[in-house]
Amino acid sequence: MHIVAVLALDGVVGFELAIPGQVFGTANRATGTKQYDIRITAPGRSVTTDAGLGAVQLHTPWDLDALIDADTIVIPSRVDYLAAPPDPVLDALRACAARGARLASVCIGAFTLAATGLLDGMRATTHWQYAAELAHRYPRIDVDPAVLFIDNGSLLTSAGVAAGLDLCLHLLRRDLGASQAAATARRIVMPPQRDGGQAQFIEYPAPGGHDAFLQNTLDWMEANLHHPLTLQDIARHTQTSIRSLNRHFRAQIGTTPLQWLLRARTNRAQQLLETTTLSIDRIAEETGFGASNTLRYHFTRLTGVSPQAYRTTFHASNTPVTSS
Repeated sequence: MHIVAVLALDGVVGFELAIPGQVFGTANRATGTKQYDIRITAPGRSVTTDAGLGAVQLHTPWDLDALIDADTIVIPSRVDYLAAPPDPVLDALRACAARGARLASVCIGAFTLAATGLLDGMRATTHWQYAAELAHRYPRIDVDPAVLFIDNGSLLTSAGVAAGLDLCLHLLRRDLGASQAAATARRIVMPPQRDGGQAQFIEYPAPGGHDAFLQNTLDWMEANLHHPLTLQDIARHTQTSIRSLNRHFRAQIGTTPLQWLLRARTNRAQQLLETTTLSIDRIAEETGFGASNTLRYHFTRLTGVSPQAYRTTFHASNTPVTSS
């Protein structure tokens, strides 16, 4: 039998703590046989969940020594994610990896896994809001904030809370095949595999906090997204050379004017898809993409999903979409 151990440290996020049991336990019921033995393992056999999300004190039969038998170890988030995990925890995780166990983190549980050093030299992900911090603290990890999960074989990481479900279904698919994963997904009422990555959920703040020269330029570009702006148009507005314009953008924003414009147009398209019933053609015009196929190409490339799929997920109304 495949043993799934869920590592529970104080301040663990309760929902994430329950995800592996929900997925793998449901798989047991869907198959009619007990394929998985799910164990909550905690130092001292006791743990208190994140107080900010509703503290619950849990007692479990399994201490850290139970990890020695685990085939898969799932590492949920904990509220004090920047604090170094206890040495016995890190030692136990390293020992499990050395004997071939799978280690999988959920959301900012990636910080606990990263602290072991096992992710060094590998690609990994976490919640997009904390990706920069993970990359800063662990520069040897190639952090990708745009995906739902990353599978490195025996080491896996996932994005925000709900991506823990995607990750566990992926592990289930690896173990038992696509049909059993699909049957389990139907029972917990979610897609067997979601489209796109977490790029579609990232919040991009409005321009602000730059020097007067650049701020005026960003405000003007934001107000004129619907026009077919060129690099020459932007430089002409700012009364500077293209070279100087690029230098200001690189220094303060870290990208080029046209790349910033592309992201701003995509952000605006997201807002219109969420809040209006305008057709894709009309949104392409309103955001300066011009043609719907151009909008679809850039939108899908930057968010990981098509404009229509994004609207289906995020539009708050069932009002029919207009054709003009």
